[in-house]
This record gives sequence, C-alpha cells and structure tokens, in this order.
Amino acid sequence: MNKNEAKYFNTAQRMDEALIALLEKKDFAYITIKEICDVAEVNRSTFYLHYDNITDLLKETTQYILDKHFAYYSADKRNITLRFEKCEQKDLVFITYEYLIPYLTFIKENQRIFKVAIKQFNSMNMDEVYGKMFTHVFAPILARFQVPENQRTYVIKFYLTGIFAIVMEWLDKDCADSMDIVIQIITDCVLGERHMNG
Repeated sequence: MNKNEAKYFNTAQRMDEALIALLEKKDFAYITIKEICDVAEVNRSTFYLHYDNITDLLKETTQYILDKHFAYYSADKRNITLRFEKCEQKDLVFITYEYLIPYLTFIKENQRIFKVAIKQFNSMNMDEVYGKMFTHVFAPILARFQVPENQRTYVIKFYLTGIFAIVMEWLDKDCADSMDIVIQIITDCVLGERHMNG
C-alpha cells in the first residue's frame, strides 16, 4: 500500500469509527454528514471523495465491523465452508472451545462496536449478513445432519437466539465473567451436557 492509499484507507477508517460513535447515541436516520465529518475531523469534500451518500458509508462500516470480527479467526477457520462436504459430521459442530474463543474475544475487545451492531441491527442490514451465513454455513451443516429443508430456518434460529441471549447477558455484565464460564454455559445449553450429566 503506497502513501496515498494508506491515507485514503486511514480517512475511511476514521469515518467508519465516527459513524460507530454516532450510532451509539442516535438512530442512523438522524445522523447527518456534517456530524460524521465533525467527529472524523474531515471536511465535507473528503466525505464525498469516498462516498456518494451516508448509506454508502453505512455499508462500508458494516463491512468494517465484519472484517474486524473475521480477523479473530485463523485462515483455516475462515475457510471452513470449503470442507463441509468432505469432513466428518463431528467436525461440523461449531459449539466448541476453538470456535467460541475467537467469537467471544472479538465481542469482549469490541463491546461498543458489537452493541452498536445489535442496536442498529436493521439499519446495518445485519439480517442480510446472517442470511448469507445461513446460506453458506448453517444450511449445508443442517443438510449433512439430514434436517428437512423446510425446518432448517427454525432450527438455526433456535440455536442462534439462545447463544445470542447468553452473549447479551454477558455484555450486560461488562464481560465480567471469564470466557471459559460463558463457553461452558453455551456448550451446556446447546449440546445439553448439563441435562445429560445431571
């Protein structure tokens, strides 16, 4: 990356961070370009050098958050979809320590970003993000477990909603409990370990 590209990237990142800071305080519909420029400390012409409108920035900010999240996984884990058809069924279970640690680490180290993504779920089109995850990650796994196609959205919603509720409770406590405790709770609830061992 040359000096000009680095400067362009850094300015874009400042605007992403500015939008995140503003989204903590108000809904997207009430945020203005002027406010973004003030927080990012850039002028209006710089904003339009990067984006046609504020919606373009929102799309980029959503991608910025997702990129930050996926950076917590090794390349091997990010490319897991390539192994779905050939791996053993036991390797299709993602409720394991090795997959939950990067997820929870991202949340703990980026609490404000995660909270913004949840608060602004609809504005940031997170439904579309989860829709892609369902299509490319969860649906192939459920197919391998022979879950009928018309039942798959229900099954995955059940699991994701439960995990999400645990994570939100952890966030409400400022991530005070250790990740090991949270992983144990998720594993017990999802895999039924507590019930089976009790």
